[in-house]
Amino acid sequence: MDYLFLGVEAVLAVLLLGMVVMVFGNVVLRYAFNSGIGVSEELSRIFFVWLTFIGAVLATHEGAHLGMDNVVSKLSRKGKIVCGVLSQALILLCCGMLFWGTLRQHEINATTLAPVTGMPMSWVFGMGYVTSIGVGVHALHRLWRLLSGRMTDAELVEVKESEEVLPDAPHGGPNTPPAPMVTAGAAK
Repeated sequence: MDYLFLGVEAVLAVLLLGMVVMVFGNVVLRYAFNSGIGVSEELSRIFFVWLTFIGAVLATHEGAHLGMDNVVSKLSRKGKIVCGVLSQALILLCCGMLFWGTLRQHEINATTLAPVTGMPMSWVFGMGYVTSIGVGVHALHRLWRLLSGRMTDAELVEVKESEEVLPDAPHGGPNTPPAPMVTAGAAK
């Protein structure tokens, strides 16, 4: 599974690189040669949509979405499990709605073509399939682990701390100013 998500990260990196190259290349062409590549504007927008939707699946896998850890962490183990089950059920409901909406629009998007590339718009809006299935599978797996009692107490509160805040820092982190120094003369 880790290799799969390393592949997903590589796809995201390629999409980001493609966006940067296309947009930067168009800027250079416009200012230096008074021309541009029309396809690059449309493709960079499509890459951005793909990057966002695929990134949502990766963020779900890594537990990087926002959560209510300050409330859940105060609950008992049973309360945490109940909140986890409700949360995963809501996520599955949203995934189902996203998949169903994408499916209902599929025929329209398949017959509508992008103005410059002529690519069917189902390649853009079809990312709803990828996201709903990816996030849904993760939610099902997490729900199964919750209901089978295979989650540790630490996993019940799914939180990733910010890398900016260092818990062992003497003054509360890098953004906190250091405490004023007391000199021998000031202590009298």
